[in-house]
Amino acid sequence: MDFLGTNIDKLFNSNDNSNPLMWLVWIVPIFVFMLYGQKIQLQVTSSEINKSVEKLKTYRDDTRKDLADYIKTTLKPNWDVSSRLDRYFEYFTIMPVDMDPNGIVPKIMHMMRSREEFTKTQVKAFAPDLNAMETSKIINILEVVTTIHLLYKSVRHMFLTAKKQNNFPLILPLQMMIPFIMEEAEALKTAVSAFKQGQPIGDGIGPMIVGKMMLDTKKSQAAQETVWSEKDFEGRNLLLLKAEGPAGTVGRPGEAVEKIMLEKKPDIIIMVDAALKLEGEETGSIAQGFGAAIGGIGTERFQIEEVSTKHNVPLYAIVIKQSIKEAITLMKKEIADTAEKTTLQIYEMIRDNTKPGQTILLIGVGNTIGVSQ
Repeated sequence: MDFLGTNIDKLFNSNDNSNPLMWLVWIVPIFVFMLYGQKIQLQVTSSEINKSVEKLKTYRDDTRKDLADYIKTTLKPNWDVSSRLDRYFEYFTIMPVDMDPNGIVPKIMHMMRSREEFTKTQVKAFAPDLNAMETSKIINILEVVTTIHLLYKSVRHMFLTAKKQNNFPLILPLQMMIPFIMEEAEALKTAVSAFKQGQPIGDGIGPMIVGKMMLDTKKSQAAQETVWSEKDFEGRNLLLLKAEGPAGTVGRPGEAVEKIMLEKKPDIIIMVDAALKLEGEETGSIAQGFGAAIGGIGTERFQIEEVSTKHNVPLYAIVIKQSIKEAITLMKKEIADTAEKTTLQIYEMIRDNTKPGQTILLIGVGNTIGVSQ
């Protein structure tokens, strides 16, 4: 044993620069990585990304099956719905030409409205007497499946292109983006269950807060799928606006604000919405700010900003922080519990920025599925 140990020590003695085995141990791997390092990295990275691509495909297939099964179980159509659904997943929207940006927002709005109406028509084709609640459920699940389908196709395209060209730098951006893509895809997949059962999601905290204030008030139609009401608050006229629940819709707050502004001329606008939190921030934390707190592609925000600027009405915002998964899945207790605290902050904001006799427009922004008024 001593003899064997002595020989091993001699073999790997770092002071022996003439030892050819040590040269092989150190130099050969260096040359291998110099010549093939990028290909090795490409293979390792490709293997990891391929697992994500397969997982995306599973998410796509599972949600598509959930949607088809839900339609068959709920509506009981006497024909196969799968072919029509598959055709819908491939529909696309071409954005208007933006070389001249003047007037592009109305064009985008027209495209989006056309797509919305087309989607409703397609869904109602499954059952002409379908009520608004069931229609909204199917539309929301349809949007989830379509989004996952698009994520899968986009990631697969980038992955296969990089592999086809053996291009490691091309796959690096995908490697950096894949964790965020998978987080969104997992959230969308989880959201299907909440939409099927018509339960409130995290994004509905804004409509929930305003909807609670609207209880025992007379509701009127402000725009398509959007309702509003009035109540008194310490001598002030409080106008309450939200999407019409409990169907799953975000309504048309932009059009509603334009109508109410002409009729009631509010002195300030306050918007309540969910907002994506930064890593390290607590779920349900509340922040106040200025501007139109509303997501989407920007058309609704443009309308609200345009009308508030035209009439010189200040825009205030209160947001409830949450992750993207929390925003589109079943509302967590930490988010629901912020409703009372947020309401108190809204009242404080009204007292600080208005006087008795003035009018306040309060808007609850978000998907109002499972949230009445």
